[in-house]
Amino acid sequence: MKILICGINHAPELTGIGRYTGDLTGWLAARGHQVRVVTAPPYYPQWQIGSGYSAWRWTRELRDGADVWRCPLWVPRRPGGVRRVLHLLSFAFSSLPVMLWQVFWRPDVVWVVEPPLLCAPSALLVGRLSGARTWLHVQDYEADAAFDLGLLKGDLARRVVMGIERWLMRRFNRVSTISRRMLDRAAAKGVPPDRLVFFPNWVELAEEIPADRPSVYRAQLGIPPDGVVALYSGNMGAKQGLELLAEAAQRCADAPALWFVFCGSGTGREALMAGCGTLPRVRFLDLQPAERVAELLAMADVHLLPQRADAADLVMPSKLTGMLASGRAVLATAAPGTELAAVLDGCGETIPPGDVAALALALRRLAADATLRARIGAAGRAYAVVHMERSAVLTAFERDLAGIMRP
Repeated sequence: MKILICGINHAPELTGIGRYTGDLTGWLAARGHQVRVVTAPPYYPQWQIGSGYSAWRWTRELRDGADVWRCPLWVPRRPGGVRRVLHLLSFAFSSLPVMLWQVFWRPDVVWVVEPPLLCAPSALLVGRLSGARTWLHVQDYEADAAFDLGLLKGDLARRVVMGIERWLMRRFNRVSTISRRMLDRAAAKGVPPDRLVFFPNWVELAEEIPADRPSVYRAQLGIPPDGVVALYSGNMGAKQGLELLAEAAQRCADAPALWFVFCGSGTGREALMAGCGTLPRVRFLDLQPAERVAELLAMADVHLLPQRADAADLVMPSKLTGMLASGRAVLATAAPGTELAAVLDGCGETIPPGDVAALALALRRLAADATLRARIGAAGRAYAVVHMERSAVLTAFERDLAGIMRP
């Protein structure tokens, strides 16, 4: 099968969605499919172009069996509001001629990942001109999130943007997303139920470090063997609610066994560092390469997963897969009734979003109870084995790809 993929941040050597699409294309190519990718140079979550790439040139490379075309884009130093829209528009326009060129290749399926939804029109156009089936995969309802988080404002603007989004989504042959609640939202936007596909994030379980093996990061960061590490790893942006973490670290400053490690980059990192001040048991790490992520996750005794209440069910955090697979306890902010709370029921701990007192109390309780941490971590690992194993998830996706070709 010929599969054309359009996604903005395709870079298997990085973490996050870039690695997600890179892993997918490599897997499909290894299964004998012909895969082409139209993407941008990697830039996220650092918000700067990755080493060895250019923001202003069209380039082409062969990566893991896939033919990868990289298109220019503008990367703002401080994304937000209009700057973020212009950033996404720059890729939508620069990728359009490359996408149209793929019409002559005559793909069987055009698969586009959101964000950015701004690439959906070119995907639909290429599908129409080439006779290909079209598939939109939603990792993040970026339009809803932008308005709910205050990055974009205005009732009229919201109605216009949401109307365009609904119009586009209804024109794809398939729409998939990573959680059941996000599927419900797609249905509410008018996508017929027979076009909806559940396509969750996955994890390569063989990469994870067993719970009884100490992580080399502890020695690197000067954390004693008996220290209890609360780890946040990932993007440091608006949807994460990171202000809670600094306040919790301040409230737990008198808990001598508890250490905090914050790993990642993004627009919220400076504020998080300022909020932690000179706390002695807080460490910061830059984003780590993909090959060290399993080792990083193994350092944790407790994984921290903060999320703002107004971002609930707009996105299922992709970092959750690695957290659960690592066999460590997960402590998340999630309101009852959200899908994140449902997933973590029995295999994690949840507290109300924005409740720093509850977060500090839960951290103290977990830090003092190794048996509780081990039980929660084992339950999370078991959940990942059943629901998130890479081969099972991608094999099911391949079956859905074959199904889209049938009338």
